[in-house]
Amino acid sequence: MKVLVAVKRVVDANVNIRVKADATGVELSNVKMAMNPFDEIGVEEAVRLKESGTASEVVAVSAGSSACQETLRTALAMGADRAILVNTDMELQPLAVAKILKAIVDRENPKVILLGKQAIDDDSNATGQMLAALLGWSQGTHISKLLVTDNEVEITREIDGGLETLKLTPPSVLTTDLRLNEPRYASLPNIMKAKKKPIDEVIPEELGVDVTPRLTVLKVEEPPKRSAGVKVSSVKELVEKLRDEAGVI
Repeated sequence: MKVLVAVKRVVDANVNIRVKADATGVELSNVKMAMNPFDEIGVEEAVRLKESGTASEVVAVSAGSSACQETLRTALAMGADRAILVNTDMELQPLAVAKILKAIVDRENPKVILLGKQAIDDDSNATGQMLAALLGWSQGTHISKLLVTDNEVEITREIDGGLETLKLTPPSVLTTDLRLNEPRYASLPNIMKAKKKPIDEVIPEELGVDVTPRLTVLKVEEPPKRSAGVKVSSVKELVEKLRDEAGVI
């Protein structure tokens, strides 16, 4: 069984985000970048499937500029066998990424695709679902537990008030949640080995995919700063403030 895992290069989760002066986006110059944390969980799960003998090959895929090679090398160091970079400087939106991944799937014929449930930069939470729709495959989203066999994929996902367990018929698209696993740190020997693993490069035009943006960002701004809390002397004063100032009752 071949497993395809998609990874995205994003601003490191520990970096304080700064909005550009012209409000067109966030500042990326001289900012530490890293693999999207949810995608990192997907890579870890794919590698575990290989280590258990369920998967025969793990292929990591990323779409973006040549700088995404660094993210792919991280996936290779974690245990992926090879990688594919769809090289483009165009801004990629969820539908474009889903179409790119579909074209890669048509070439690679994996049985399971793992993606993070969302990227921490745009929080769209849409690529996995769009990809499943384009492929016509079964899908499991926000999974916190996974069991894969040749004929069945069993997932557990958190819902309001409990857990939901679903059985899917592969091929399947799966999006990972935080509680699925704890990603490993790549060891120095594996980092060195990753430098020798192949990364194939293609461009969207070779895949027959139009990645022209369909959405326009009008403005990006920081959230309003929270004001300091106040102390009240009585329940009556609290109710009045909640009703008259906060407007929540």
